[in-house]
Amino acid sequence: MSNLEVEPQEIVCEADSSALSGVEILEPRLVPLGGPRAMTVRRTLPQRGRSLVGAWCFADHYGPDDVAATGGMDVPPHPHTGLQTVSWLFAGEIEHRDSTGAHAIVRPGELNLMTAGRGIQHSEVSMPDTSTLHGVQLWTALPESARNGAPFFERFVPEVYDHEGARVSVFLGSLLGRSSKASAFTPIVGAQLDLPAGTRIQIPVETSFEHGLLVDSGTAFLDGALVPVGSIGYRAPGVDRIELSAGSEPVRAVLIGGEPFPEAIVMWWNFVGRSHDEIVASRSRWMSEVIEDGDPAGLFGEVNGYDGSALRAPELPLGRLRPRGQPGV
Repeated sequence: MSNLEVEPQEIVCEADSSALSGVEILEPRLVPLGGPRAMTVRRTLPQRGRSLVGAWCFADHYGPDDVAATGGMDVPPHPHTGLQTVSWLFAGEIEHRDSTGAHAIVRPGELNLMTAGRGIQHSEVSMPDTSTLHGVQLWTALPESARNGAPFFERFVPEVYDHEGARVSVFLGSLLGRSSKASAFTPIVGAQLDLPAGTRIQIPVETSFEHGLLVDSGTAFLDGALVPVGSIGYRAPGVDRIELSAGSEPVRAVLIGGEPFPEAIVMWWNFVGRSHDEIVASRSRWMSEVIEDGDPAGLFGEVNGYDGSALRAPELPLGRLRPRGQPGV
């Protein structure tokens, strides 16, 4: 998914050095995806108070969206650098095309993972027979060791298994002794959790991980704290287990987490970089190679099969984009 904001914020992303004693609630902001009717998403990451949870640097939550009313999703070809896009649906189907030649249908319960590396472009369009669109679009920041690699695309269908009465699907990283086969470049976890009403479960976790619980539906509690629908409940590193419980309604949630990301990053529009100059260079290459020249041999390649033009990059802010060093780094 693209960040379609006309004036995207400069986001300085750095790990928080404080060890929080409880659960922090990250509330979403509403962001239109564009178009005359504008499908709206709830964005919880990044935000000024907390930009990352482990390597997770972006979280959009959308739906249930009535496609007949909003027009659904139609995101033209757009670029990415230095990140992975993690597409996970609860309802509906989305057609994915990218410049590696990948063409896939994103379906509920199936991970579609695109590793941008040094540069890629892709489009996302809801399928014609989709009446309801509902899911999350997540990004992970790639570490220095992987962010300049070649782009590639993967699909993985995780097993759904029972844990203390809850249903669990681990789509990235590891949890509860189960591991995803999809590529991960930092210690990380991403999983869907479905709890029947009145269920309480304990989940052993890595003490070095921070965690975020993005609640999709129901009355959810993380370590006793109510996490409203659409928000993320954040838990700092230092605990060896977390407790999740459902109130009078069943709960569906996505658990994300990992070791605090050790590198300061700058995220602007659809680029994740390390400096102002790097972001400027990525934008310049996108505009010159794709928007102006349409060069399939350029950094971002080309997307075949999408009926329409690629997205123009927004204008850069007047000031320099400045990453801040992390405590102890």
